[in-house]
Amino acid sequence: MREKLENYFGFVFEKELLNEIEKVGVYKKLRENEILVDLGDQMKGVPLLLDGAIKIVREDKKGEEILLYFLERGDTCASSFASAISNGKCGIRAIAEKESELIFLPKEKLDDWMVKYKSWRNFIIESYSIRLNEMMETIDTLAFMKMDERLFKYLTDKVQIMRETTLNTTHQEIAYDMHTSRVVISRLLKQLENEGKITLHRNKIEILEF
Repeated sequence: MREKLENYFGFVFEKELLNEIEKVGVYKKLRENEILVDLGDQMKGVPLLLDGAIKIVREDKKGEEILLYFLERGDTCASSFASAISNGKCGIRAIAEKESELIFLPKEKLDDWMVKYKSWRNFIIESYSIRLNEMMETIDTLAFMKMDERLFKYLTDKVQIMRETTLNTTHQEIAYDMHTSRVVISRLLKQLENEGKITLHRNKIEILEF
């Protein structure tokens, strides 16, 4: 765990903070599609993502989901941090998009580190800023982009997060993320293929432009 901490956070955190994280952090490995945090969970800590990708979604009263943003290597979940600090229940669901590794940090240390380590304070503030910008981008996408533009942005964003140009996904999974129907997604994917932006395979999509 120390080696991975050094690789991804050695340039971010002081050595003393790395020592504390190594001492109290719990290493966890997630399978693809495994839920890390679910709606209504009482947060007992926050994750530091060492590798992989985590999808953050919201769910309405009807049980329908919409994608908010992705976490990637080097990120933490600002929503989890806020819930842990306030002793509130989690308002998001976090799902592993691929096999992922993380360190889970106990909430008892979070406040202490905000005062004790400038690097931790800056890291959390920056994480909030990044997530806020991503949320605003999600709102702009929903409000101002046509569905085909939203779909292509979704695909290119996911390519960057997954670090792969071929995405293993189904039309239905994309429809869930984008809060629309599979029929609409299938039609628009075919349109993007005709435009030369993607190539469709069985349960796979190769992104040609990004």
